[in-house]
Amino acid sequence: MRGGACRLSGASRRIVSDTITDHCELRQWTLHAVNVRSNHVHAVVSCEVAPDVAMSQLKAWATRRLRENGYRRPDEAVWAEGGSRRYLWTRESLHGAIEYVGEYQGN
Repeated sequence: MRGGACRLSGASRRIVSDTITDHCELRQWTLHAVNVRSNHVHAVVSCEVAPDVAMSQLKAWATRRLRENGYRRPDEAVWAEGGSRRYLWTRESLHGAIEYVGEYQGN
C-alpha cells in the first residue's frame, strides 16, 4: 500500500457498503454478503467476470465515492494492493463464506 493505513469512519463505511451494493445491482451481480470494517472490506459476490476484475471495479467505485464525499483526498491511497479473490465452487463453500462475512466479522 502506498502511504499510511486508511481507517474508515462509520459514515465512510456506509458509503463503501452502499457503493458495493449499488455497483452489484447496476452490473446485475448477486451480492450475497458485504461487511465493511474500519480497515478492510469483505464481500461475497456472484458475477460473470473474474474475481480480480470484480474486486478492481468495487475498489475503484468505492474510492471514487469516498473522494466525492470528502473522505479521502485525491492523492491518498485507500486500499492495499491485491486482496483475496477466492472462487467458491460449491454451495457449501458459498454458504461458508456468507456466514464468515456476516457472522464472524463483528458489527
